[in-house]
Amino acid sequence: MNPTRSQSTSNILMVRPATFRKNEETAGNNHYQKDAEVDDVHDIALSEFDGMVDDLRVRGVRVIVVDDDPSTDTPDALFPNNWVSFHSDGRVGLYPMFAPNRRQERREDILHDLVHTHGFAMEEIVDFTEFESHDAFLEGTGSMVLDRIHGKAYAALSPRTDRDAFEHWCEAMDLEGVVFEAFQSVGDARKAIYHTNVMMAIGTGWAAVCLDCVDHPEDRKLLEETLSEDGFTVVLLTENQINHFAGNMLEVQTTQDETLIVMSQAAFEVLSLAQRETLGQFGTLVHNDLNTIETCGGGSARCMMAEVHLPLESPS
Repeated sequence: MNPTRSQSTSNILMVRPATFRKNEETAGNNHYQKDAEVDDVHDIALSEFDGMVDDLRVRGVRVIVVDDDPSTDTPDALFPNNWVSFHSDGRVGLYPMFAPNRRQERREDILHDLVHTHGFAMEEIVDFTEFESHDAFLEGTGSMVLDRIHGKAYAALSPRTDRDAFEHWCEAMDLEGVVFEAFQSVGDARKAIYHTNVMMAIGTGWAAVCLDCVDHPEDRKLLEETLSEDGFTVVLLTENQINHFAGNMLEVQTTQDETLIVMSQAAFEVLSLAQRETLGQFGTLVHNDLNTIETCGGGSARCMMAEVHLPLESPS
């Protein structure tokens, strides 16, 4: 398959949580998760979620909201990009998840509704979940940051991003893999960053990346040279900035073909004026308060959006 690649889409899938809290099954290797300082965590998270959805819709992004299944214990359901990805050739990827309670997030009814309710064309489901039986994981576009224009995928190895699974995925999806290691300071130790999309983001003509997290000189050189060869304007992030989720951003399109760069309020506030101006050359910076989601979930705006690149059967 040789689809026409586009970096952004105006169709976004988001899952409204039913049981949001700090997930005890993921906190062991997601060092961004913290205990909340408020009691009504779920209600505040819903308010943050709804505020982001409303803002995107007002700006002209087609947001498809699906309610989480309240019968399942899925505290991270509002991060759907980890279990599914949608591609412009009609393929859908399903991914092996580290935490057993996150595996319940994979839902056939969501895929069914995208086709039969929302009019998308789905040609093939490519299922990588067998890797779970080998204790190998690859959590979608959390584990991988895709450069759809140049046909590349970036992956920082971690307990949730297995090298063999990533290489298998790249071969199956016909993308070139760029693999490296990235770390964060946790106390006196350097520990693997759980998801690549926390420390880097790629849009059309721009990339934001924390090279300070790439401790190995050969890995840092690989990243620098690859981004340079593809002509990106690179915004260098600090480790403090990605601790505030400045790397967790996503480029999306409105139905009027306006480009937005979506991030959290915390991410926006920690960016310097120069960084904002550079990113602003490529799109309007959109930022919403996601503090409780970030604190308890250890993920931010980008994690909440699964881009639907599937072709439409007919305009809707």
